[in-house]
Amino acid sequence: MKKYQISSLFLALVLIFSLCAVPASALEDPAPNCGAAIVVDGDYGDVLYSHNGYEKMYPASITKVMTSLLVMEAIADGTLTPDQPITASETAVVLPEGSSTAGIKAGEILTVEQLLYCDLVSSANEACNILAETVGGSVINFVTMMNEKARELGMTGTHFVNPHGLHDEDHYTTAYDVYLMARAAMEYDLFRTIVSTTKYVVPATNLSDSRTLYTTNALLDNWKIAGYTYSRAIGIKTGSTTPAGQCLVSAAVDDRGRTFYCVVLGAKNEKQEDGSTVRYSFKESKRLLEWAFDSFERTVLLDDTFTEVIREIPVTLSDDTDYVIAHPVGSIEATMPISYDPKDAEYRIELVEGVEAPVEKGTKLGEVTILYDGEEYGTLDMVAADDVARSEVQYRIQVIRSYLELWWVKAAIIGGAVLLLLLILWLCVILPHRRRRRRYSTRSGYRGRR
Repeated sequence: MKKYQISSLFLALVLIFSLCAVPASALEDPAPNCGAAIVVDGDYGDVLYSHNGYEKMYPASITKVMTSLLVMEAIADGTLTPDQPITASETAVVLPEGSSTAGIKAGEILTVEQLLYCDLVSSANEACNILAETVGGSVINFVTMMNEKARELGMTGTHFVNPHGLHDEDHYTTAYDVYLMARAAMEYDLFRTIVSTTKYVVPATNLSDSRTLYTTNALLDNWKIAGYTYSRAIGIKTGSTTPAGQCLVSAAVDDRGRTFYCVVLGAKNEKQEDGSTVRYSFKESKRLLEWAFDSFERTVLLDDTFTEVIREIPVTLSDDTDYVIAHPVGSIEATMPISYDPKDAEYRIELVEGVEAPVEKGTKLGEVTILYDGEEYGTLDMVAADDVARSEVQYRIQVIRSYLELWWVKAAIIGGAVLLLLLILWLCVILPHRRRRRRYSTRSGYRGRR
């Protein structure tokens, strides 16, 4: 009896631990310590996580991504070249107090590429002004170009008033919009190279000795801010002002080649009791990227192999079969939590009630939409899997029946029937009766002499 009790206890413990090991059906909220955050699969554009991702926020120097994007486009269309020398104007180098700077002087000559390194690596505001004047003719015109580009990219929650991100109440964006412009900029090799650079030496110019620029992005390797380096990180840009807080748009690539983007806005630097500082823009970006790589997988949600959605559609006018198979054509994929279970998916199927032969393989018969956890992921056409030949005999019978259903045919038939009945009545009743009367009158008439 005692041995039996021990075995029962052991089995119960095994059951408890096995239940604890079962993954949750839904991901837990990573709850980042910041004002807004978003994580996106950069290869497919699927939003994996959003925390106030579409709310109005201030971007600070992340603005420089848009500035650099317009410069990249100017290089791509031949308006500029990377080695083109640019002379800094008097107006471009005048900056408000507290601005980040690379120490560029009025009259100093740097190339477009060198200015981009100053802009993106050390976050120099005057470099942005110089580039803005070069591309737009003036900073004001360039800002108009920035807002036009934002609309083109679908950045519906964004408005710019300057090319560098110094605070202005009318200069704002959203975490999702930041992702959109970062993804667009990362399509340019030169941009990708610059934002992944940790250290860059600007050669001596006409007004300055050589200067060394260090990245402000601690995910890459910032000698001033240790402890946040992330080996998968490939950029992109930091930003900070008092109203905006600490901001970072980052991208990372894992060993499978997957690219994920993360945007963290409105984070804080928090002093600890030991005197150290926790910099949440870097800490949370690294944590969110790791969480995404560990928690999501590209998944086929629906294709023509899913037997759950295959249906039989009734077919008429065929001697070979009375139904045709309808199956989905194409494929729907999404970056899904690794806990995704196809058994929990919902399929909304809309099909025709029936078809007439002939049916050609591939003929659309309806649609199927897949939903999971209340979200709609896409719709595929449902098409005929095979050809179905028509029976000519059945077809002709159906044609005759269809003609018989026409009102004027029915009227003609009724009219013909009435005429036929009248004819029968005439031949069988009226005409014989008249003949009998005629014969009777002939027999009864007197024809002798008087």
